[in-house]
Amino acid sequence: ILIKAPSGTMLIDAGNNADADLVKSYIKNQGISKLDVVVGTHPHEDHIGGLDAVIDTFDIGKVYMSKVAHTTQTFEDVLIAIQNKGLKITAPIAGATFNVGEAKCTILAPNSNNYDDLNNYSIVIKVDFGETSFLFTGDAEDVSEKEMLSKGYDLAADVLKIGHHGSDSSTTQAFIDAINPKYAVIMVGKDNSYGHPHKTVMDRLKTENITVYRTDENGHIIATSDGINITFNTEPGSYSGSSESGGSGGGNGGGGGGSTSSISQTPSSAPAPTPTTQSTTIDRTVYWTPKGKSYHYTPNCPTLSRSKTILEGPLSQCPKYDPCDRCTY
Repeated sequence: ILIKAPSGTMLIDAGNNADADLVKSYIKNQGISKLDVVVGTHPHEDHIGGLDAVIDTFDIGKVYMSKVAHTTQTFEDVLIAIQNKGLKITAPIAGATFNVGEAKCTILAPNSNNYDDLNNYSIVIKVDFGETSFLFTGDAEDVSEKEMLSKGYDLAADVLKIGHHGSDSSTTQAFIDAINPKYAVIMVGKDNSYGHPHKTVMDRLKTENITVYRTDENGHIIATSDGINITFNTEPGSYSGSSESGGSGGGNGGGGGGSTSSISQTPSSAPAPTPTTQSTTIDRTVYWTPKGKSYHYTPNCPTLSRSKTILEGPLSQCPKYDPCDRCTY
Protein backbone atom coordinates (compact mmCIF):
# COMPACT_ATOMS: atom_id res chain seq x y z
CA ILE A 1 0.00 0.00 0.00
CA LEU A 2 1.60 3.25 -1.12
CA ILE A 3 0.40 6.46 0.46
CA LYS A 4 1.61 9.42 -1.55
CA ALA A 5 0.87 12.80 -0.02
CA PRO A 6 1.99 16.12 -1.58
CA SER A 7 4.99 16.19 0.75
CA GLY A 8 5.34 12.68 2.15
CA THR A 9 5.17 8.99 1.28
CA MET A 10 4.47 5.76 3.16
CA LEU A 11 4.61 2.15 2.01
CA ILE A 12 2.59 -0.47 3.87
CA ASP A 13 3.78 -3.97 2.93
CA ALA A 14 5.28 -5.01 -0.41
CA GLY A 15 3.71 -8.26 -1.56
CA ASN A 16 5.43 -11.61 -2.08
CA ASN A 17 9.08 -12.15 -2.94
CA ALA A 18 8.01 -12.52 -6.58
CA ASP A 19 6.47 -9.03 -6.50
CA ALA A 20 9.68 -7.17 -5.69
CA ASP A 21 10.33 -5.82 -9.20
CA LEU A 22 6.68 -4.91 -9.70
CA VAL A 23 6.58 -2.96 -6.44
CA LYS A 24 9.88 -1.18 -7.12
CA SER A 25 8.79 -0.22 -10.65
CA TYR A 26 5.47 1.13 -9.43
CA ILE A 27 7.13 3.31 -6.81
CA LYS A 28 9.72 4.59 -9.28
CA ASN A 29 7.00 5.37 -11.83
CA GLN A 30 5.39 7.62 -9.23
CA GLY A 31 8.56 9.71 -9.25
CA ILE A 32 9.40 8.62 -5.71
CA SER A 33 13.00 8.24 -4.57
CA LYS A 34 12.38 8.40 -0.81
CA LEU A 35 9.85 6.61 1.38
CA ASP A 36 9.41 8.56 4.61
CA VAL A 37 7.76 5.62 6.36
CA VAL A 38 7.87 1.90 5.59
CA VAL A 39 5.58 -0.51 7.43
CA GLY A 40 5.81 -4.29 7.48
CA THR A 41 2.46 -5.10 9.04
CA HIS A 42 3.47 -8.62 10.11
CA PRO A 43 6.15 -11.11 9.06
CA HIS A 44 4.22 -13.28 6.59
CA GLU A 45 5.85 -13.61 3.17
CA ASP A 46 2.87 -12.32 1.20
CA HIS A 47 3.22 -9.00 3.04
CA ILE A 48 6.96 -8.46 3.49
CA GLY A 49 8.34 -10.54 0.60
CA GLY A 50 9.30 -7.51 -1.50
CA LEU A 51 10.22 -5.30 1.42
CA ASP A 52 13.96 -6.05 1.41
CA ALA A 53 14.22 -5.06 -2.27
CA VAL A 54 12.36 -1.82 -1.58
CA ILE A 55 14.63 -0.97 1.36
CA ASP A 56 17.70 -1.74 -0.76
CA THR A 57 16.48 0.47 -3.61
CA PHE A 58 15.03 3.62 -2.04
CA ASP A 59 16.01 6.19 0.55
CA ILE A 60 14.13 5.13 3.67
CA GLY A 61 13.10 7.27 6.62
CA LYS A 62 11.45 5.22 9.38
CA VAL A 63 10.66 1.51 9.50
CA TYR A 64 7.78 0.12 11.58
CA MET A 65 7.51 -3.61 12.27
CA SER A 66 5.72 -5.49 15.02
CA LYS A 67 7.88 -6.98 17.75
CA VAL A 68 7.56 -10.57 16.62
CA ALA A 69 9.92 -12.79 14.62
CA HIS A 70 9.32 -15.49 12.03
CA THR A 71 11.53 -18.45 11.08
CA THR A 72 11.73 -17.73 7.35
CA GLN A 73 14.44 -16.60 5.00
CA THR A 74 12.09 -13.83 3.88
CA PHE A 75 11.98 -12.34 7.38
CA GLU A 76 15.74 -12.71 7.68
CA ASP A 77 16.24 -10.91 4.34
CA VAL A 78 14.22 -7.92 5.54
CA LEU A 79 16.23 -7.68 8.76
CA ILE A 80 19.48 -7.81 6.79
CA ALA A 81 18.31 -5.09 4.39
CA ILE A 82 17.40 -2.87 7.34
CA GLN A 83 20.73 -3.51 9.01
CA ASN A 84 22.71 -2.88 5.81
CA LYS A 85 21.03 0.52 5.42
CA GLY A 86 21.93 1.47 8.99
CA LEU A 87 18.27 1.71 9.89
CA LYS A 88 16.47 0.74 13.09
CA ILE A 89 13.05 -0.79 13.51
CA THR A 90 10.43 1.18 15.42
CA ALA A 91 7.92 -1.03 17.23
CA PRO A 92 4.31 0.15 16.88
CA ILE A 93 2.61 1.68 19.91
CA ALA A 94 -1.17 1.64 19.74
CA GLY A 95 -2.57 5.16 19.99
CA ALA A 96 0.62 6.81 18.73
CA THR A 97 0.39 9.22 15.81
CA PHE A 98 2.74 10.46 13.11
CA ASN A 99 2.41 12.50 9.94
CA VAL A 100 3.04 11.63 6.33
CA GLY A 101 3.04 15.01 4.68
CA GLU A 102 -0.37 16.52 5.30
CA ALA A 103 -1.89 13.21 6.33
CA LYS A 104 -2.24 12.22 9.99
CA CYS A 105 -1.57 8.56 10.76
CA THR A 106 -2.74 6.78 13.91
CA ILE A 107 -1.58 3.32 14.96
CA LEU A 108 -4.53 1.28 16.25
CA ALA A 109 -3.01 -2.20 16.60
CA PRO A 110 -1.51 -4.48 17.71
CA ASN A 111 -2.68 -4.02 21.29
CA SER A 112 -0.88 -7.01 22.78
CA ASN A 113 2.50 -8.73 22.64
CA ASN A 114 1.18 -12.27 22.82
CA TYR A 115 -0.98 -13.75 20.07
CA ASP A 116 -1.42 -17.33 18.90
CA ASP A 117 -1.61 -16.24 15.26
CA LEU A 118 0.93 -13.96 13.56
CA ASN A 119 -1.91 -12.24 11.69
CA ASN A 120 -3.02 -10.53 14.89
CA TYR A 121 0.36 -8.85 15.23
CA SER A 122 -0.62 -6.85 12.14
CA ILE A 123 0.00 -3.12 12.41
CA VAL A 124 -3.29 -1.34 11.79
CA ILE A 125 -3.07 2.28 10.69
CA LYS A 126 -5.75 4.91 10.16
CA VAL A 127 -4.83 7.70 7.75
CA ASP A 128 -6.77 10.98 7.94
CA PHE A 129 -6.47 13.54 5.15
CA GLY A 130 -8.75 16.54 5.34
CA GLU A 131 -12.26 15.27 5.91
CA THR A 132 -11.49 11.82 4.48
CA SER A 133 -10.00 8.76 6.14
CA PHE A 134 -8.61 5.33 5.27
CA LEU A 135 -8.17 2.30 7.53
CA PHE A 136 -5.46 -0.24 6.67
CA THR A 137 -5.75 -3.48 8.61
CA GLY A 138 -3.08 -5.88 7.30
CA ASP A 139 -4.25 -9.39 8.18
CA ALA A 140 -5.69 -8.46 11.59
CA GLU A 141 -8.32 -10.98 12.63
CA ASP A 142 -11.32 -10.91 14.96
CA VAL A 143 -9.09 -11.09 18.06
CA SER A 144 -7.36 -7.82 17.13
CA GLU A 145 -10.62 -6.26 15.96
CA LYS A 146 -12.22 -6.91 19.36
CA GLU A 147 -9.23 -5.31 21.10
CA MET A 148 -9.51 -2.17 18.97
CA LEU A 149 -13.22 -1.98 19.72
CA SER A 150 -12.66 -2.45 23.46
CA LYS A 151 -10.05 0.33 23.48
CA GLY A 152 -12.64 2.76 22.19
CA TYR A 153 -10.51 4.00 19.29
CA ASP A 154 -12.07 6.21 16.65
CA LEU A 155 -12.31 3.63 13.87
CA ALA A 156 -14.65 5.56 11.58
CA ALA A 157 -13.25 5.67 8.05
CA ASP A 158 -14.47 6.25 4.50
CA VAL A 159 -12.31 3.48 3.02
CA LEU A 160 -11.61 0.15 4.70
CA LYS A 161 -8.85 -2.16 3.44
CA ILE A 162 -10.51 -5.45 4.29
CA GLY A 163 -8.53 -7.62 6.71
CA HIS A 164 -6.84 -10.89 5.68
CA HIS A 165 -7.88 -10.74 2.03
CA GLY A 166 -11.57 -11.17 2.84
CA SER A 167 -11.17 -14.23 5.06
CA ASP A 168 -14.04 -14.97 7.42
CA SER A 169 -11.53 -14.71 10.26
CA SER A 170 -11.75 -10.91 9.92
CA THR A 171 -14.21 -8.10 9.21
CA THR A 172 -16.69 -8.93 11.94
CA GLN A 173 -20.04 -7.18 11.96
CA ALA A 174 -19.15 -5.17 15.06
CA PHE A 175 -15.94 -3.97 13.39
CA ILE A 176 -17.80 -2.90 10.24
CA ASP A 177 -20.39 -1.09 12.33
CA ALA A 178 -17.70 0.91 14.15
CA ILE A 179 -15.94 1.87 10.92
CA ASN A 180 -19.09 2.50 8.85
CA PRO A 181 -17.11 2.74 5.60
CA LYS A 182 -18.46 3.92 2.26
CA TYR A 183 -15.94 1.85 0.34
CA ALA A 184 -14.07 -1.42 0.89
CA VAL A 185 -10.90 -2.50 -0.91
CA ILE A 186 -10.05 -6.22 -0.97
CA MET A 187 -6.54 -7.26 -1.97
CA VAL A 188 -6.97 -10.81 -3.17
CA GLY A 189 -5.52 -13.03 -5.89
CA LYS A 190 -7.73 -14.20 -8.72
CA ASP A 191 -8.87 -17.84 -8.38
CA ASN A 192 -6.81 -18.24 -5.19
CA SER A 193 -6.96 -21.56 -3.33
CA TYR A 194 -7.88 -20.08 0.06
CA GLY A 195 -11.54 -19.32 -0.53
CA HIS A 196 -10.90 -15.56 -0.34
CA PRO A 197 -12.95 -13.47 -0.23
CA HIS A 198 -15.43 -15.39 1.87
CA LYS A 199 -19.15 -15.22 1.20
CA THR A 200 -19.89 -14.32 4.83
CA VAL A 201 -17.77 -11.18 4.56
CA MET A 202 -19.11 -10.22 1.14
CA ASP A 203 -22.70 -10.63 2.36
CA ARG A 204 -21.96 -8.27 5.25
CA LEU A 205 -20.56 -5.66 2.89
CA LYS A 206 -23.55 -6.03 0.57
CA THR A 207 -26.06 -5.76 3.42
CA GLU A 208 -24.38 -2.53 4.58
CA ASN A 209 -24.37 -1.20 1.00
CA ILE A 210 -20.59 -0.71 1.07
CA THR A 211 -19.14 -0.26 -2.41
CA VAL A 212 -16.47 -2.89 -3.04
CA TYR A 213 -13.26 -2.74 -5.08
CA ARG A 214 -11.22 -5.91 -5.38
CA THR A 215 -7.91 -6.66 -7.05
CA ASP A 216 -9.03 -10.03 -8.43
CA GLU A 217 -11.72 -8.30 -10.48
CA ASN A 218 -10.51 -4.70 -10.83
CA GLY A 219 -6.76 -5.18 -11.08
CA HIS A 220 -4.81 -2.11 -9.96
CA ILE A 221 -6.97 0.11 -7.77
CA ILE A 222 -6.30 3.79 -7.09
CA ALA A 223 -8.44 5.87 -4.74
CA THR A 224 -7.83 9.62 -4.81
CA SER A 225 -8.85 12.07 -2.12
CA ASP A 226 -8.84 15.86 -2.38
CA GLY A 227 -9.52 16.08 1.33
CA ILE A 228 -13.28 16.17 0.81
CA ASN A 229 -14.21 13.64 -1.86
CA ILE A 230 -12.80 10.23 -2.79
CA THR A 231 -12.77 8.91 -6.34
CA PHE A 232 -11.61 5.58 -7.79
CA ASN A 233 -9.91 4.74 -11.08
CA THR A 234 -12.19 1.81 -11.84
CA GLU A 235 -15.77 0.64 -11.58
CA PRO A 236 -16.75 -1.31 -8.43
CA GLY A 237 -16.35 -5.07 -8.17
CA SER A 238 -18.96 -7.67 -7.27
CA TYR A 239 -20.15 -9.05 -3.94
CA SER A 240 -19.44 -12.65 -4.95
CA GLY A 241 -17.54 -14.79 -2.47
CA SER A 242 -16.60 -18.37 -1.75
CA SER A 243 -18.64 -20.49 0.61
CA GLU A 244 -15.47 -22.35 1.55
CA SER A 245 -14.05 -21.13 4.82
CA GLY A 246 -11.04 -18.91 4.30
CA GLY A 247 -9.92 -19.73 7.83
CA SER A 248 -7.36 -17.82 9.81
CA GLY A 249 -4.53 -19.50 7.86
CA GLY A 250 -1.01 -18.21 8.28
CA GLY A 251 0.99 -16.31 5.74
CA ASN A 252 1.53 -16.69 2.03
CA GLY A 253 -2.08 -17.23 1.49
CA GLY A 254 -3.86 -14.18 1.53
CA GLY A 255 -4.33 -13.30 -1.95
CA GLY A 256 -2.06 -14.60 -4.57
CA GLY A 257 -2.28 -13.59 -8.15
CA GLY A 258 0.08 -10.64 -8.47
CA SER A 259 -2.65 -8.01 -8.48
CA THR A 260 -1.88 -4.55 -7.22
CA SER A 261 -4.06 -1.94 -5.63
CA SER A 262 -3.43 1.73 -4.91
CA ILE A 263 -5.11 4.37 -2.80
CA SER A 264 -4.24 7.92 -3.61
CA GLN A 265 -5.02 11.07 -1.74
CA THR A 266 -4.15 13.90 -3.88
CA PRO A 267 -1.99 12.53 -1.60
CA SER A 268 -2.04 8.89 -2.72
CA SER A 269 -2.20 5.48 -1.17
CA ALA A 270 -1.68 2.12 -2.82
CA PRO A 271 -2.41 -1.44 -1.74
CA ALA A 272 0.40 -3.54 -3.20
CA PRO A 273 0.63 -6.99 -4.86
CA THR A 274 0.05 -10.51 -3.64
CA PRO A 275 1.26 -13.50 -5.71
CA THR A 276 1.85 -16.97 -4.29
CA THR A 277 5.48 -17.80 -3.75
CA GLN A 278 6.35 -19.75 -0.64
CA SER A 279 9.29 -18.48 1.35
CA THR A 280 12.07 -20.82 2.42
CA THR A 281 11.77 -21.80 6.05
CA ILE A 282 14.91 -21.65 8.14
CA ASP A 283 15.44 -22.51 11.76
CA ARG A 284 18.44 -20.49 12.81
CA THR A 285 20.27 -20.92 16.08
CA VAL A 286 19.33 -18.40 18.73
CA TYR A 287 20.55 -17.70 22.26
CA TRP A 288 18.80 -16.97 25.53
CA THR A 289 19.18 -17.06 29.29
CA PRO A 290 17.03 -19.02 31.77
CA LYS A 291 15.56 -15.89 33.34
CA GLY A 292 15.71 -13.52 30.37
CA LYS A 293 12.63 -12.55 28.35
CA SER A 294 14.26 -12.33 24.91
CA TYR A 295 16.10 -14.50 22.43
CA HIS A 296 19.20 -13.28 20.57
CA TYR A 297 20.82 -13.84 17.20
CA THR A 298 24.34 -13.73 18.65
CA PRO A 299 25.85 -14.82 21.98
CA ASN A 300 27.94 -11.64 21.80
CA CYS A 301 24.95 -9.34 22.15
CA PRO A 302 25.83 -6.60 24.68
CA THR A 303 22.68 -7.36 26.65
CA LEU A 304 24.05 -10.85 27.37
CA SER A 305 27.42 -9.62 28.63
CA ARG A 306 26.52 -10.11 32.31
CA SER A 307 24.86 -13.48 31.84
CA LYS A 308 26.61 -16.51 33.33
CA THR A 309 24.40 -19.05 31.58
CA ILE A 310 23.67 -18.68 27.88
CA LEU A 311 21.57 -21.38 26.26
CA GLU A 312 21.25 -22.02 22.55
CA GLY A 313 19.08 -23.95 20.18
CA PRO A 314 16.85 -23.64 17.08
CA LEU A 315 14.38 -20.77 17.11
CA SER A 316 11.47 -23.19 16.70
CA GLN A 317 12.31 -24.72 20.09
CA CYS A 318 13.27 -21.53 21.90
CA PRO A 319 11.08 -20.92 24.99
CA LYS A 320 11.41 -17.14 24.57
CA TYR A 321 9.08 -15.28 22.22
CA ASP A 322 10.41 -11.74 22.51
CA PRO A 323 13.19 -10.84 19.99
CA CYS A 324 16.02 -8.73 21.39
CA ASP A 325 15.76 -5.07 20.41
CA ARG A 326 19.50 -4.81 19.75
CA CYS A 327 20.65 -7.91 17.89
CA THR A 328 17.54 -9.19 16.12
CA TYR A 329 16.40 -5.89 14.67
